[in-house]
Amino acid sequence: MNISFNDNDKHLFKEKGITEKSILNQIEIFKKGIPFLRLSASALIDNGIKKFDKEKQIELCRLFDKSSKSISILKFVPASGAASRMFKDMFTLKDKCAKGIYDEASEKAVGDFFKRITHFAFFNDLKKVMTDDGIDIEKCISDNDYITTSDYILSEKGLNYANTPKGLIKFHDYGNFVRASVEEHLVEAALYCRNKENQADLHFTISPEHKKSFISLIEKVITNYSNLFKMKFNISYSIQKPSTDTIAVDLNNIPFRDNNGSILFRPAGHGALIENLNDCKEEIVFIKNIDNVVPDRLKDVTTLYKKIIGGLLIHLKDKIKEYLCLLEHIKINKDKLSEIAIFAKTELFINIDASVLLDEKKLKAFLIRKLNRPIRVCGMVVNEGEPGGGPFWVEDRETREISLQIVESSQIDIDDAAQKSFLKQSTHFNPVDLVCWTHDYKGNKFNLLNYVDKKTGFISIKSKDGKTLKALELPGLWNGAMADWITVFVDVPLITFNPVKTIDDLLRKEHNAKNDDIANC
Repeated sequence: MNISFNDNDKHLFKEKGITEKSILNQIEIFKKGIPFLRLSASALIDNGIKKFDKEKQIELCRLFDKSSKSISILKFVPASGAASRMFKDMFTLKDKCAKGIYDEASEKAVGDFFKRITHFAFFNDLKKVMTDDGIDIEKCISDNDYITTSDYILSEKGLNYANTPKGLIKFHDYGNFVRASVEEHLVEAALYCRNKENQADLHFTISPEHKKSFISLIEKVITNYSNLFKMKFNISYSIQKPSTDTIAVDLNNIPFRDNNGSILFRPAGHGALIENLNDCKEEIVFIKNIDNVVPDRLKDVTTLYKKIIGGLLIHLKDKIKEYLCLLEHIKINKDKLSEIAIFAKTELFINIDASVLLDEKKLKAFLIRKLNRPIRVCGMVVNEGEPGGGPFWVEDRETREISLQIVESSQIDIDDAAQKSFLKQSTHFNPVDLVCWTHDYKGNKFNLLNYVDKKTGFISIKSKDGKTLKALELPGLWNGAMADWITVFVDVPLITFNPVKTIDDLLRKEHNAKNDDIANC
């Protein structure tokens, strides 16, 4: 079926900066589907995942502390996530009640939340706004009036958390002050991202509608943190580029149009942020999600392992520079060539085909190509059942090359017994704990868009205006968007991974010092 576009469509494409050819290519992806990745093995300790003893950890920390002051460092935080997902049970209860439907599961979940509401860092704010309107929050809770209190949490008349980004939610209560998650990232940056100018650079990717709120909060607190750590902070922001939005289609792969007849575009997931990352000029970039933070009493471990993976990155990039400089020469000692190949295999987990190893000319060209790429060192935690991606050895369907990749479970064909077995054998989980080197050995910035595996991505089923649609997500930022990077996985402790996906996660002992009291509720 031929697909044609009208003048309004073409105007929309131009406005977004998307070509008609790109749109047609996206529609072809919907038609053909996105094939599963082909796992070759699970990445395990000593087979794709490094694990360091105490002596090595100290060595890497010292290297980071010594070298980082002369390197430009950025803390890059994807922060556009909406807090509304944290309050799913409240939304369900409100919706059911509005329809006169009793829902026992959501009633219980919300009831359990309100029994422990005083333990949340935002409780005093909630109590004040309700008191100002003449409403007694304690009475609402004792009367099981969950709807009134939920309204004040979610709607504009109260905290407006239904329309607040997760980065601005108050996460941690320190007794005489509280911190939102974005503030915890400021503290982290002071601990391991400080440069020789005594400044920490942070970049937050945010939704355009929340930029004003982010800036307002940062401006309110930045002087306090600057004084506390006796340093400066340089904060920058970016939004996901409209040109990275992807078209939605109906179940027949025809462009989906809304009630006004306009073609529907959707943000293409966090994979689109490779464009934002590509615009950053710093040499070292730490990447961590907005909700994965801990209070000060647990930050020592986080800081330690950030320095460990940072130190390893510095060691690897220095060695790569040394070897690439040697490989530039027309003649290179055979033993030295063999040394570089061993380094590539054992330290960077780069597989080298036997036929390449036997041909010095081919081996030299292969090593130059494989070493001169962006580098990422990724922390991996032991998997305790969290949903999401993990580390695997993956075989490229076209080149047959095997490389280390972070793979989502949805990219694995679980109907294939062998592929499913690799998933079951997997021991580690991706906590989004990355440190990246984005410059080549001559000091030039890589164009990160050249290292994306555009064959990967996700197709999901959504709905709008009561109609079903298919949505396309670009290759994930730490999945396909970094597929052709040098990739090294490091075992890090579980305590470094403390995401907040639901509001109840803030009651975990890692986030809440009142946890002992909570257990007795």
